[in-house]
Amino acid sequence: MTVTEMEPRQAMRGVKGKNVLITGGTSGIGQAIAVRFAEHGANVAINYVRSPGEADETHDQVHACVNKVRQEGVKDVLVGADVSSEDEVVRMVGETVERLGGIDVLVNNAGIQISRPSHELSAADFDKVLGVNLRGAFLCAREAIKHFLAEEKPGSIINVSSVHQRIPKPNYLGYSVSKGGMQNMTTTLALEYAANGIRVNAIGPGATVTPINRAWIDDPVKREMVTAHIPIPRAGDADEMAGIACFLASDDAAYMTGQTLFVDGGLTLYADFREPWSSE
Repeated sequence: MTVTEMEPRQAMRGVKGKNVLITGGTSGIGQAIAVRFAEHGANVAINYVRSPGEADETHDQVHACVNKVRQEGVKDVLVGADVSSEDEVVRMVGETVERLGGIDVLVNNAGIQISRPSHELSAADFDKVLGVNLRGAFLCAREAIKHFLAEEKPGSIINVSSVHQRIPKPNYLGYSVSKGGMQNMTTTLALEYAANGIRVNAIGPGATVTPINRAWIDDPVKREMVTAHIPIPRAGDADEMAGIACFLASDDAAYMTGQTLFVDGGLTLYADFREPWSSE
C-alpha cells in the first residue's frame, strides 16, 4: 500500500488549528512536514527562497507543495525569505503572524551543504552554510520566541538537525559544525524558556530519500554503500520525518523539551559494530 492509498490519518492531539511556519518548506522533508501538518488541520506558512538559476525549479516546487496543502482545506501562505538575512527573517515571521493570525509552531528546516575537503574550504563557503543552517535557525527561533512571549502563550520550536550533529561528516565540515551547533541551540533555548511554556526539540534525520540526493538513491552501488551502514537497511523517506515533527508539536509531546529524536534506521547505533568482537 502506498502513502497515497493509506487510510486518512487520525488527528494528532493539539495540532488542529495551530499556525505553523516551516522554513525551506517547498521540497523534500520541509514539504512533507507542511503537508503532514495540514493533514492534521494546522494552518501553514511555507517559506521558500528563490535562487538565481533555480527559478523554474523553485516555482514548480512551490506550486506542488501548495497544491498538496490546499487539498486539506486549511489556511496557507507563502513567505519568501532568505533565512540567513536578519531583515528578511523579521519580515517573514511578521508576515506569518499577520496573515495567519499568529504563530504557534516554528519548524527550522531550511538547510544547505557544501562538499569540499576541509583544507580547501573557503571561509566564505563555511560562513554560507552556517549562515543558513545555524544563524538562520537562531534568527527564526528568536523571532518566534519574541511572539510567544509577547502573546504570553506557549509555543513549540522544532529544529531539523541531522545524525551529523553526532556523527562526523568529512568533506562537509560546515554542515557538521552547523548541526552540532543546532544541537546546543536546541538544549540551551529549551532550558532558557521552559518556564514560559516554550518547548524546543529537534529531529535528527539519517539517510533520507529527497530530490536533493537522487544521485545515490538511483545508483545501486552508491545506495548499497549508504544502506550497508544502516541497521534497518534502507533509507528513510520524508514522510517519516514529518510524522515525528507533528508528534513533537502535539499534546502527546507536551512534557518533552530539549531532546533530539534520531529518525535514522539505527544509523547512530554504529552498524559497523553489529558483529560481536573482543580484544581478548
